[in-house]
Amino acid sequence: MVREPEEKRELTSFHIMVVVLSLSMTIGAWLYSRHQVELQIEGRFEAAKARAVGLIEDRMSRYEDALWSGVAFIDANGGQVELEEWRTFAQSLNLEDRYPGVNGIGVIDYVRRENLESYMTHRKLEAREFSVFPQHDHDILLPITFIEPASVNWAAVGLDVAHEINRRTGLLAARDTGTARITGPIVLVQDSGHTPGFLFYTPIYRGERPTTAEERRERFLGVVYAPFVVKKLVAGLLSKDLREVRFSLRDGDELIYDEHDEDEPLHDDDPMFTDRVEIEMYGRIWTVEVKTNLAFRSNNGSDLPTFILVGGLIIEILVITMLALLSRSNRKARLYANKLTKELRAKSDTLEKANAEIEQFVYVASHDLKTPVRGIGFLTDVIEEDLTEILGPLDKHPEITTQLGMIRDRVNRMNDLTRGIMDFSRVSHGAEASAPELSVRNLIDDCIADFKVTPAQVRVESEVATIGYDSLHFRRVLENLIGNAVKYHPNPQKALVDVVIEDQQDKLRVLVKDNGKGIAPKFHDRIFDVFQTLRSGDQKESTGIGLAIVKKAVERHGYHIFLKSSEGHGAEFTFFWPTGRELDAMNVDKVA
Repeated sequence: MVREPEEKRELTSFHIMVVVLSLSMTIGAWLYSRHQVELQIEGRFEAAKARAVGLIEDRMSRYEDALWSGVAFIDANGGQVELEEWRTFAQSLNLEDRYPGVNGIGVIDYVRRENLESYMTHRKLEAREFSVFPQHDHDILLPITFIEPASVNWAAVGLDVAHEINRRTGLLAARDTGTARITGPIVLVQDSGHTPGFLFYTPIYRGERPTTAEERRERFLGVVYAPFVVKKLVAGLLSKDLREVRFSLRDGDELIYDEHDEDEPLHDDDPMFTDRVEIEMYGRIWTVEVKTNLAFRSNNGSDLPTFILVGGLIIEILVITMLALLSRSNRKARLYANKLTKELRAKSDTLEKANAEIEQFVYVASHDLKTPVRGIGFLTDVIEEDLTEILGPLDKHPEITTQLGMIRDRVNRMNDLTRGIMDFSRVSHGAEASAPELSVRNLIDDCIADFKVTPAQVRVESEVATIGYDSLHFRRVLENLIGNAVKYHPNPQKALVDVVIEDQQDKLRVLVKDNGKGIAPKFHDRIFDVFQTLRSGDQKESTGIGLAIVKKAVERHGYHIFLKSSEGHGAEFTFFWPTGRELDAMNVDKVA
């Protein structure tokens, strides 16, 4: 009667532990599924962002190749080409089809002011109207000599780019470095819309390519160049209708292109993702700001995490209901047992019968818990069949397959918990001296077969051939210790387990030692508690009941189990077991 309140508290704590554990698994599954969905969506954004940036870089690289081909053409003609020769070359490039976004391709000559008259005399021989403009005071002139197609670029012919700092700075940078360069933002004279643009230069030199800045300045002839309107350039990359992201371009602090228009039909006021990428663009730094639009939001929604959460909460309600029924039934069973104890205290055989009835009741009640769990497993199969009819083969939807697998894992987990609870309840408070003798060799052979290891992996040294006292629970203890040594070994095929049994007359000293990864000292007491496990993320789930069974089975005989272990050095469990030859009087009282 004195122990009744304590038993009630233990049973209540047990119920709470089961509910909290199950609820934690449900929330964990929901958080994991939500995280996986978020990672997948973020991956799609990263791919879309990378594609947008990659298209810009790839297209500019192709334009550079076209400009260098112009340089090669001029070099092949001895550093000088005529109007008709350049026109023929430009037409061979088929700019409109092969290089969409480019306004044209032309030549800018490098003319010292003292050579301007000679330069203009040569231009007059081309039978066209040509003048250099605007006027400025610089020592050098950089007039646009040729630009094709001339029909759309006529306003640029003769423009001296030395008059304006961005045009001039970019060209001289190409001269001094010998590499392709672009200008800072400008407005092209041929652009009636007056939108941001830039010029793309590749330098031309006389003779062999120079290797120093001084040689480059001395032998510089001019540049092959292409004018760009940024808006036209981006339109040539990929239609906005085919993209799920919108982006803007900045050259330094100046905005040169912007798709983030609030009046656009697919504009998203609160984009799911936004990011900025800086790219080195031929001597300039372009900042690309990428944002998702409503098309991205529509195509990347998922209700799977919600489905997992709702399904898990339904499972929790079923579990709580079953545990409430079990608690109510257990209270009735304890009242019934207490009544029998009062009436038959002097009759130990009757008390054992009452304990057996309680144990059987716990077994039946735990067994009944499996029914709703099986129903959940069946419901999962039905959901999978329905989804297959709606979506087709689920191997094309790995996220759904993963979530359904997680539900099945939780069903298996509940089955393992129920089975573990039943095993834990069977470790009764009465010694089983009448259990049949157990061959130590047969026990070890059974473990080798059950855990799928080789005989060389489980080595035994025993001073007794059989276990004659409470052999049933001795088997459970040894199976759990050997099973854990194999199951939690980093490489089960290399697991080694040593079992040593010493005969100390009134008791046996049993040692089980393995070569596993070991257990940190701070966890030595915790691992023997019910539902406690040190499983890492890459191992299959454990019920955390096995070592609790070991501890209860040993302590029911008045002994303790000891653990000697540290991380990386295996584990060594030591316990004592009665032989049945002599029973300690205090232990008999505790068992009775």
